[in-house]
Amino acid sequence: METTTTITTTTQLEKLKEEEKVVVEDENVVIQTQHEEDAHPYAFHVSGPRNLVNLNWRDLINSSWKDANYKRTVIACFIQAVYLLELDRQENRQPENALAPNWWIPFKYKLTKTLIDERDGSIFGAILEWDRSAAMSNLVLIRPSGAPKAVLALRGTLLKSLTMRRDIEDDLRFLAWESLKGSVRFKVALETLKAVANAYGSSNVCVAGHSLGAGFALQVGKSLAKDGIYVETHLFNPPSVSLAMSLRNIGEKAELAWRRIKSMIPSRNEEVNNINNDENNKKNKNWMMPWLTSLKNNGFGVGKWVPHLYVNNSDYICCSYNEPDRSNEKNDGGGDSNKENVGPNNNNGCHVSAKLFVVNKEKQKFHEAHGLEQWWSNDSSQLQQTIHTSKLISRQLKSLYTNAGAGSSSQVLQGKPK
Repeated sequence: METTTTITTTTQLEKLKEEEKVVVEDENVVIQTQHEEDAHPYAFHVSGPRNLVNLNWRDLINSSWKDANYKRTVIACFIQAVYLLELDRQENRQPENALAPNWWIPFKYKLTKTLIDERDGSIFGAILEWDRSAAMSNLVLIRPSGAPKAVLALRGTLLKSLTMRRDIEDDLRFLAWESLKGSVRFKVALETLKAVANAYGSSNVCVAGHSLGAGFALQVGKSLAKDGIYVETHLFNPPSVSLAMSLRNIGEKAELAWRRIKSMIPSRNEEVNNINNDENNKKNKNWMMPWLTSLKNNGFGVGKWVPHLYVNNSDYICCSYNEPDRSNEKNDGGGDSNKENVGPNNNNGCHVSAKLFVVNKEKQKFHEAHGLEQWWSNDSSQLQQTIHTSKLISRQLKSLYTNAGAGSSSQVLQGKPK
């Protein structure tokens, strides 16, 4: 009996040692997994911005959101969060080890809605709202001046097998037609932004996007502006290359060449027609001026919507936005060209303008020039705000005010959505 007892005891000890070894190995696996998550290249503390200003009671007096560099940094981080929301979904990450939340939590925002593409179930956008409870825990009793109540952030193309097909489909849609209105994502983004603007007021809402997402943000923001709803818009590396634009440029050049040839062969009939046309134009102008003045006095559409564009000259996808509109240089306001909303005018006398920020770096690789990370970099010495109006911006925004003027007089004068 004693021998049997001894053997049993020895067996139990061996089992205990094996169990202890397993427990230790499991703990090592957990620790190793935790370290891998901490060292993930997309973790906020690894690739996020450095030396950020933490929100505290001082923001009640002097908000860091008033600083353009800080605002650009935060909004770019929100877009990065949308990329990571989709990656977290694809990689089945749980809330405790998800990467995305750390890209909005430090700024006292919270996720309230994700925008889903019904074609593949992917996340392409998100609504982030000011988190009052998180802010109050840091003694920030009110929302800092300049901080939006809600931000609609839209990601660009994600080259992952689960969503790549639909992303590229929309890329090709823009390439062919220079429009994204036929996409499912456009409808979802527009309805979401309208709802948020109605809930918080358009002045308290912001829409932002990167690459393909910037294309959606531009067209969604412009659609709301046509209805008199002006939402702050930030566009990072917006797409500017399209077949439709190339054909239009060819047509414009052909038309310009024909006009030059035609001007070299004057005729008597043309001179008579020109005189009559000048007289008619003067009469129409005298009749139209009071109506246009009434529109201006009612605060409609004179440079109210001024999108912010962030482009890199080494990025062939968005660099066309930096091409100056030289056709209107004589009418660009002369000495007032440095003013924010001054730019070439369309036929209705409405200013066409945008804030254009350009990075100029030599010998930069495309993935760096088109990447989102550059926009939260602390080195802003390469970032310059241009004082000329882009030819492409002028074309994009002229259609906004031209189409707006086609509405009924009551809708136009009130500046309200239809």
